[in-house]
Amino acid sequence: MPDFGEPPVPFSGTPQCAIIAAVRLAAILSAALIAFACDAPPPQEPATTPVHVVGWRHLASWTGRASVQTETFLSDTGSFRIHWETKNESRAGAGTLKVAFRSGDSGRVIIDAVDQKGVGRGESEVGDMVRWYYLSIDSANVDWSVTVEEPIMGRTVPRTDP
Repeated sequence: MPDFGEPPVPFSGTPQCAIIAAVRLAAILSAALIAFACDAPPPQEPATTPVHVVGWRHLASWTGRASVQTETFLSDTGSFRIHWETKNESRAGAGTLKVAFRSGDSGRVIIDAVDQKGVGRGESEVGDMVRWYYLSIDSANVDWSVTVEEPIMGRTVPRTDP
């Protein structure tokens, strides 16, 4: 049989040694707790500040191949987003599309919004002021479509759960 030596001797140190050992253990546990607490992410607070958002309200759409003057429409904001597309050009390089916002009162050009040569599509944001408008759409040798939208300003409201 193997000889494992003498049996272990029970701790026979002084009470001071036991106190020092207990203090060391407490210090190690405290350090571990502090390290764990420092690594924990802060609690998430719900957002209380509203976020401003922009939506778009459809005002009107038009399609065609020839030049037209649209009906008048009222702008509540004076700002617009215009989507346009040209296609089916009958002679290569000869297609054109020009779109201008005009004053509903005087007829003068307020905003030159689109000047496209050939086939293409795009979007732009333009603005002036609150008033009545109409569009003059000048086109040659292309099918076109034009959509006008107006921004609706809003904000999110923080959700409060019971």
